[in-house]
Amino acid sequence: MSGTLYIIGTPIGNMEDITLRQLDMLAGVDFICAEDTRVTLKLLNRYDIKKQLVSFHEHSSKADAQHIIDRLMAGENGGVVTDAGMPCISDPGEVLVKLCAENGIDVKVVPGPSAVVSAVALSGLSVRRFTFEGFLPVPKKERAERLELLRNETAVMVFYEAPHKLKTTLADLCECFGGDRHISLCRELTKIHEEVLRMTLSEAVEYYNSNEPRGEFVLVVEGRNADDSEDITIGQALAQVKKLIDMGEKPTDACKAVAKETGFKKSELYAALQSE
Repeated sequence: MSGTLYIIGTPIGNMEDITLRQLDMLAGVDFICAEDTRVTLKLLNRYDIKKQLVSFHEHSSKADAQHIIDRLMAGENGGVVTDAGMPCISDPGEVLVKLCAENGIDVKVVPGPSAVVSAVALSGLSVRRFTFEGFLPVPKKERAERLELLRNETAVMVFYEAPHKLKTTLADLCECFGGDRHISLCRELTKIHEEVLRMTLSEAVEYYNSNEPRGEFVLVVEGRNADDSEDITIGQALAQVKKLIDMGEKPTDACKAVAKETGFKKSELYAALQSE
């Protein structure tokens, strides 16, 4: 009988934000898969937990993943953690969950703090709906394509960003969404220097041109006003389709993506494209 993989949340900064169940599971599994074993070891040492750590990160091979699956198939119980927060979300651990599903291995969750949800709660924005976008692509072409698809998103958007890339990202967001769009910049959540700045995108660009970014950021960006989205014409939607095609998208894929964001039918956009 195969074992179980436990998705174990860990604190996002303050080590006291850990639950009794998380501590029990960290101590109870046979091994723990960690993104950075040095970071996880600090947490385990804090609570006097002695456990085998297995390195598993974005550069791990298929063979590394298969070795972990083999151990689970042999009956061992494993845990998977990330450096901070909930693993398997914009995180290498998702590979293990997928392989467990494919191999009939049971997966259970031991929930904990989440930087995404914490930042959304702190944002001060209307967050009945939000979409988690993680880190924007680094290559300019891919980044431009992603932002173009989000241009008409009406839900609040949540991004992760590192301090050395923040200025570039804020400038790109400002250019795509406009300077009047509101943003909440959540920095170093639950840590000593926790800070939340609420301003417009243009104000954020100006602020960080004068103040060097420090710490890890979660950016919570206001979505497009739904009433404004309804004013988009077929011509404007078609212009978005053409822009995506110029970036390398297939016409059908470009029409599908813009249809999802604007409310126009894919067939309607494709017909308009073909008629030109």
